[in-house]
Amino acid sequence: MVHAVGGLVYMDGANMNAVMGIVRPGDCGADMMHYNPHKTFSGPHGGGGPGAGPVAVKKHLADFLPIPVIVETAPGQYTLDENRPLSIGRVRSFYGNIGVLLRAYAYIRSQGPEGLRRVSERAVLNANYLLARVRSFLPVPYGSRCMHEFVASAMKIRASRNISAMDIAKRLLDYGFHAPTVYFPLVLREALMIEPTETETKATLDEFADTLKAILEEPPELVHEAPHTTPISRPDEVLAARSPILKWTPPGENAAF
Repeated sequence: MVHAVGGLVYMDGANMNAVMGIVRPGDCGADMMHYNPHKTFSGPHGGGGPGAGPVAVKKHLADFLPIPVIVETAPGQYTLDENRPLSIGRVRSFYGNIGVLLRAYAYIRSQGPEGLRRVSERAVLNANYLLARVRSFLPVPYGSRCMHEFVASAMKIRASRNISAMDIAKRLLDYGFHAPTVYFPLVLREALMIEPTETETKATLDEFADTLKAILEEPPELVHEAPHTTPISRPDEVLAARSPILKWTPPGENAAF
């Protein structure tokens, strides 16, 4: 319908680990999309680490891609093509985080087509298994099935025991778990967006679910002060966002936090 009135379709490819090897985005009618290889192809996601977002387009948009464009001049020989009159020009982040891209490339080559399909199947299976475990003690408002992630809400536990989504995330750190995304999506209050990967074992998923349930039963005062095992417990997050310190200084010389 969009194409019929002269429009273009952009597809969000941030979460290809739910459909790769199963669905081809081009067949869905998308003209353009970005990938998140730091999520889909084994790179860490979150924690302030580097990401990458290569953009793919169909042939009718290729002339508009940023320059330079890598072209093959002979078998095994490549050059940078700057002669693209319709190009949008250079973009600052053209080269991206090459370490993330190399890791993704190695992961793709090691898995192969059949392996990548299994990655999607297992990511979806793990997420649905964990959803089934979690929904018995935390509300999951958007149904009993999901793709590679699901969103639970701590709204009821906050109302009854004054334990927030942020409190839960901070306390999970004490148990050795990387906390899930909290307060996103914004349409759900006290959101916990839980996204197990394809590599997690059933034992790890069970341990996570059991730990999550245990946290909800702990004394609120203990949870409010978490994490107890990290060098910094709860920094001033507003100050950290507005005045980030992006280089290391010896202890004692930086009093901001």
